[in-house]
Amino acid sequence: MTIAPLGAVLWAITALWGRGISATDFWIMTSFYVFTVTGVTVGLHRYFTHKSFRAVQPLRWLLAVAGSMAVEGDVISWVAAHRRHHAYADKAGDPHSPHLIQTPGFKGTLQNLWHAHMGWLFDPEKTDRERWAPDLLKDPMISGISRRFPMLVILTFTLPPLLGLTITGTFHGMWTAFVWGSLVRVFVLHHMTWSINSICHFYGRRPYDTDEESRNVWPLSLLSFGESWHNNHHAFPSSAYLGLEWWQVDFGRYTIRSLQWLGLVRDVRRPTVEQRKAKRSG
Repeated sequence: MTIAPLGAVLWAITALWGRGISATDFWIMTSFYVFTVTGVTVGLHRYFTHKSFRAVQPLRWLLAVAGSMAVEGDVISWVAAHRRHHAYADKAGDPHSPHLIQTPGFKGTLQNLWHAHMGWLFDPEKTDRERWAPDLLKDPMISGISRRFPMLVILTFTLPPLLGLTITGTFHGMWTAFVWGSLVRVFVLHHMTWSINSICHFYGRRPYDTDEESRNVWPLSLLSFGESWHNNHHAFPSSAYLGLEWWQVDFGRYTIRSLQWLGLVRDVRRPTVEQRKAKRSG
């Protein structure tokens, strides 16, 4: 799941050098990216992990499916790992901290960043789902979706090329839609998510006092849909909004507000002005 998307990106760079990406491939890639990144940030993260709002049952199903199609693990495993991260953030027990390897100097920095970014995925010690996500294990719908994770992985890679074939009527269109809409899209989404674990615990601004090394990194906010306001998030983990200032771009927040307006979510949690002032650093 990590090598094939990388190969696709290298191929895509070569293709762009010659003639660019077609409008069809661009819209297929963008549509599936928006769907799956929303599944991660609004669904797996803010809703299932932190319960920062309440959602109607059909929306719960859709968010779980969309998050699964991001190919970052089944719903229950994803949530369990993230809850464990918050319990031990940047301390022993954190599955993906960039601060725990004790090797000194530049080599140690690289080892830490590699581990936090994607090295932790190869750790044979897996997070105990019964300890960290017992609520979801007891949820029949979510347990069912988690069991069907392999089917959803197949779906996320096959739908874009099938759509490309339908629109263009050619096998070349099917192939390029697979490269852009499946492989490149998954590559970008994965590294955006992993950058929150690595970069956003290593470099950036800390407007709030927290007991770990979370940072806000504004350049990542667009493609991460607001996830890179990470110091904000660790200061107020139950907040549905990660961008807390008006100028902090948070497409996850805009999505939740729209769903609230439609009556699909309620009880949206966010910090008060007083709570934010109390947590301010400096």
